[in-house]
Amino acid sequence: MALALPIFRKKLSISIFITLVILVIFPYFFGFIQQQNGRKLNDWLLAQIPSMDMSLPVFLCIWASALLLFWRLLYKPQVLLNFLIGYIFLTLLRFATILLFPLEPPANLIALADPIANYFYGEGGYITKDLFFSGHTSTLILIFLNLEKKTDRIFSFIACVLLAIFLLIQHVHYTIDVLAAPFFTYLIWVATAGLRALSTQGLDH
Repeated sequence: MALALPIFRKKLSISIFITLVILVIFPYFFGFIQQQNGRKLNDWLLAQIPSMDMSLPVFLCIWASALLLFWRLLYKPQVLLNFLIGYIFLTLLRFATILLFPLEPPANLIALADPIANYFYGEGGYITKDLFFSGHTSTLILIFLNLEKKTDRIFSFIACVLLAIFLLIQHVHYTIDVLAAPFFTYLIWVATAGLRALSTQGLDH
């Protein structure tokens, strides 16, 4: 088993540590970007959609997929290492794009109520300017890429599509934020392929 190998435990421990550091940084980063001025986009599609609170469906899509991933990694810890590698680089890329392309919140935005994710947003509990690109969508796509069973992937893919729709209905993101998420997530997935292979080298699959 992978966890029995010292080298795997070391790689996993480093990845977990970096992830925890990122989670500690989150409130400070989000607090900073929330104070910055950005550009307001003219989003034709959002303008056609009446804004509704879809916080519960969004929560269910994300955390049902996360629980499925957690269940699978209990039997194959390599999945956790692969996910963390992707999540670390994906988050760093999101930090960069949010800073480089600051945006003002879409019109009629309804803040997401997620008692788990909102904990990392800092004292206010809600952040509205972490827009380009969608962190919710990209995280769910990363989960999809890490799942191996066909039925798991079908479930996760459906959750990704529904999540994108729910986010737009709630006006949490611009359309471009949601559409860009799959591109950037897959870009990170391809870019870190060598690192994932190196990190799991010598393990039984």
